[in-house]
Amino acid sequence: MRLGIISDTHGCVKAWEDALKGPFQDVDLILHAGDVLYHGPRNPLPKQYNPSTLAAIMNRCSIPILAAKGNCDSEVDQMVLDVSLQAPYFITEQPIGRVLVTHGHTYSEDMIQALAQKFNIDIWVSGHSHVPGLQRQGSTIYLNPGSPSLPKGSEPRRSVALITQEEIQLIDLDSGRPYENMSLKRLL
Repeated sequence: MRLGIISDTHGCVKAWEDALKGPFQDVDLILHAGDVLYHGPRNPLPKQYNPSTLAAIMNRCSIPILAAKGNCDSEVDQMVLDVSLQAPYFITEQPIGRVLVTHGHTYSEDMIQALAQKFNIDIWVSGHSHVPGLQRQGSTIYLNPGSPSLPKGSEPRRSVALITQEEIQLIDLDSGRPYENMSLKRLL
């Protein structure tokens, strides 16, 4: 079992293609944490911004995709995507445990912890900030894959994440190498 985790593609064809040709080439499922097609009024246009082409590519993708609705996703986006943009979150049962995926723009820290506890979440995936992160708090792992199109933070890098039975990796799309990981062996 291999899960590709991506967020904040913001209509960037290159971001999606780099993930599919790189770390996602042999994944079983892609989980997208929102802001799929539109770049949003506060963001610059990503290189290779072409939301209609990205929608067509995603619709033809042979790998199943589950997606959360982001703050930049709209009803018009859903009209061109075959992938259902689920809001405010979705939960999927995987061999590594229960995974909740949300864009994350509407939750306070208290709400996040309460929902994680209420639904017995093993891995909480969110995007929105464009800043990658991987940490464990109590029995829940919190993962933000960053953004492959419009990275932010003190060390901006185009990134995605990969989850296997053994570990979670944050991957730099430009080098193709993991730069942070967390073992899952003791969780199983």
